[in-house]
Amino acid sequence: MERAIITISESGCVNIPYGNVWMSFSELVVLFDVAAPTLKAAIRAIYKSGVITEHMQHCEVIPYTYWATLYNMNMIVALAFRINSHGAEKIRGELLKRICGRKEKVCYLFSLANSTFGWS
Repeated sequence: MERAIITISESGCVNIPYGNVWMSFSELVVLFDVAAPTLKAAIRAIYKSGVITEHMQHCEVIPYTYWATLYNMNMIVALAFRINSHGAEKIRGELLKRICGRKEKVCYLFSLANSTFGWS
């Protein structure tokens, strides 16, 4: 399965790819810059509230190593609004910018005629 992850560059730019976003627990810890117990508690609280159910995550077997539980974009967005950290704040800002960003079309009108229209 091809998957993409959300990243924050060292300069603070958030890269949220379009498409199949799935992230592992350890990737989320790095993204949100929180301790593992904090992230685990936030995930449990989201499940307990019923906003997201556990079947919305996907388990993938990585051959010969371990099981990895991957979380989809729904969980990542819920975590971004649940956790209070610098990384979560950056993610929230980028999400809100994409959702609420205005995409206005601007029309410019130029008049190329002189004021007398060439009449005398």
